[in-house]
Amino acid sequence: MTRPLATSLAEDALVHERFGTAEAMVDGVRFDVATARREEYAFSGALPEVSPASIVEDLARRDFTINAMAIALDDPENLLDPHGGRSDLDRGVLRVIHPFSFADDPTRALRAARYAARFGFALDPSTSDLLPNVDLGNVSRERTDHEFELIAADPTGIEAFRLLTAWRLIEIPEERLELASKAVEVLETRTWQGRVTRGDATNESLFGRTPEVPVEMPETPFIAVTVASRLSLAELLINRAQGVTWLDRYLDEWSTVRPSITGDDLVLAGVPQGPPIGIGLTAALRARLDDGVEGIEQELAIAVEAAETYIRDTGFE
Repeated sequence: MTRPLATSLAEDALVHERFGTAEAMVDGVRFDVATARREEYAFSGALPEVSPASIVEDLARRDFTINAMAIALDDPENLLDPHGGRSDLDRGVLRVIHPFSFADDPTRALRAARYAARFGFALDPSTSDLLPNVDLGNVSRERTDHEFELIAADPTGIEAFRLLTAWRLIEIPEERLELASKAVEVLETRTWQGRVTRGDATNESLFGRTPEVPVEMPETPFIAVTVASRLSLAELLINRAQGVTWLDRYLDEWSTVRPSITGDDLVLAGVPQGPPIGIGLTAALRARLDDGVEGIEQELAIAVEAAETYIRDTGFE
């Protein structure tokens, strides 16, 4: 039933036959379509083997009781809730459906942190008691990384990572979590808004090996551009969160400055292909940034002189 329903919503629906699921985009809204099914796990952390089943059996394989409720489209007043999900939802509790839930799929523990942080829910004691036996090493790196990416992109992702640390499923130093909070705050400022995604900012803060740039403003704008342009925007953001305030000016004023001339202009002026072209363009950029030089004629003269000096000093042919 998955394919007919999904393709009736969108002809280009992406159907995953193995898992009985599909994804369809309708008017910019994504719909997930799934066949009622049962799952069997060959070993802890394995992808499930899927076969058709009743809706009651399907709900029994879900991760948490709050995700194990269903409403029939032809009878929306009738809530199917065989595991007490509505009561847990009202109480603000996350509870797994059976005691082998985390053993079947350890990534459910990662989703528990995401849901708990997002909704402000607490773990049911019986679920909390299962955490010490969660082994994320039984899951592929690809799957755990996917869950981490979902957490990082969530508005409450940092709190979810803090929960995972408290549950001893991962280890993230508190100073890293604080840095992530600062980075997200910087993203809300005018200069940084929209330049880096929340997910990238969080991931770089928590797990990145970010190169450092000087806290003090470099002597000239050209040096500032030379230093900053070597880093990604996410890496620059982390430095900004650590107090490198001149990076605001780099983004606002200097990062988009380019020479008016191109390499073709230098070739037409007689500069040979190769390093002299780069030397000339760099000289023109420095003149624009540091001395306010503008205009093709002035920039071209500076670039040609720099290229000729390089050729003369190095013997370039």
